[in-house]
Amino acid sequence: SVVNNLVTMPIAMFDKSTLQLVRPKGWLYDIAVEKRTDGSFAALLLQCTHQENQLKIQGNGFHCSLHGSEFDKNGNVTKGPAERPLQQYKTFVDKDQIIIQILKSPQ
Repeated sequence: SVVNNLVTMPIAMFDKSTLQLVRPKGWLYDIAVEKRTDGSFAALLLQCTHQENQLKIQGNGFHCSLHGSEFDKNGNVTKGPAERPLQQYKTFVDKDQIIIQILKSPQ
């Protein structure tokens, strides 16, 4: 769940995979959280910026099944009709937890 605009997840979730999906309680969309090679974390809202469809993981990025938009692992558009990159959220580590800062939640 989102508490005080923060989503928390254990770092241990990344022991076997560098990419995890989390869906805060009450949300329609997943957040993809990736552990980068430098040990930092990146979080992207998997909501297509074209017509707000849920995105799926495909290869090294994300795919929209509605109209075929594709995004790379950094959230940049690689194939339209979407024109805007994915919403990114700031992350930070506190002890054994990853904290995702949510400034604007999807409707």
